[in-house]
Amino acid sequence: MILAVTLMVRDEADVIPAWLDHHVAQGFDVFVITDNGSVDGTSALLEAFAERDDVTVDLRHDPVHRKQQGTVVTGMARDAASVHGADWVVNADADEFILPVDRTLTVRQVFERLDPVIGAFFVPVVNLTGELAESGAGIERLHWRDERSVEELRAVGLIAPPTANTVHVGDPAVTVVQGNHRASVANGAPVPEGLALEVLHLPWRSWAQYAHRVEVTGRAYDDNPDLTPSPRHHGMRDWRRLQEGVLEAVFSLRFVTDDEAEGGPFTRDDGIAEVLHRAGSTALGAPEPVVAQQRLEALRSFGRSIADRDARIAALEDEVRDSAELADSLRRTVQFERDAHRRTEAALAAVRARRIVRLADRAGDAARRIQRR
Repeated sequence: MILAVTLMVRDEADVIPAWLDHHVAQGFDVFVITDNGSVDGTSALLEAFAERDDVTVDLRHDPVHRKQQGTVVTGMARDAASVHGADWVVNADADEFILPVDRTLTVRQVFERLDPVIGAFFVPVVNLTGELAESGAGIERLHWRDERSVEELRAVGLIAPPTANTVHVGDPAVTVVQGNHRASVANGAPVPEGLALEVLHLPWRSWAQYAHRVEVTGRAYDDNPDLTPSPRHHGMRDWRRLQEGVLEAVFSLRFVTDDEAEGGPFTRDDGIAEVLHRAGSTALGAPEPVVAQQRLEALRSFGRSIADRDARIAALEDEVRDSAELADSLRRTVQFERDAHRRTEAALAAVRARRIVRLADRAGDAARRIQRR
């Protein structure tokens, strides 16, 4: 069995060594990777990885920054099957680490036991959080599964839990939808109990990493006129906050200290770090510069006010939209009534005209009868 993973990456030097070591340790044979014009050292790390002879590395370069992920990933997924003979394909981002729910297994062992008739299936994505740091990958620092409710997430400026990813059998004609969340391969059977997979997600590893990511993403959306994301799309919303200078404050609300996490809706999960320790990875580095408690509290206070402000703006926008829709509905109703009234008046006028004609005909008949007498 050949197990492939695709990756489109840009400026992820903080986490890419851990990501590569993790997926090698989990048994992937083929890595189809597109470097999207990285300038932070990611390209050099990938070039060094491509020199390995224990895995197949298909390294590509695409310097265009126009949110073309769907097209690029689709091409990589198709080549994983047609060029590299992949039986199964995982399409991932650099902050996504796939693992079996049963941690006694590797990802490879799971796929070796899966029937290809399954075709494609969804893999839940779980955000990991922890202490806020100025920099660093957070592999050991971010070890809490974020299990906050939708309401709790929105209260700290987040929209919802992450969307599940799709894993699929190798298919030279597959189409992968932007974000790796959907693929054109159909699901043919359920995944057996005990072989479930999940993705541990590190979307916000440090303030330096996230600010750079938001700027790159925002400029890519601005540069691609073919994409029309909603103003409430998380990337567009954080791009506006970065431009306002308030993103770091809202960003701080996503993090928890160990003491806070132990008393809240979080579960500790050291799965990624454990894989890397067992693999002898050098990606686990020195302690990271955690934000001091006093500064964290100041950021959080300001962040809550910004999150509340944005929630009020969204509510007002909803009211305006609802009012506009109601006004439009009333206008259509009034116009319908006017049109119906005009049709009724026209019908009555036609009836009156026919009656007049009939009366005139009768009067003419009567006059002719009188003349004949």
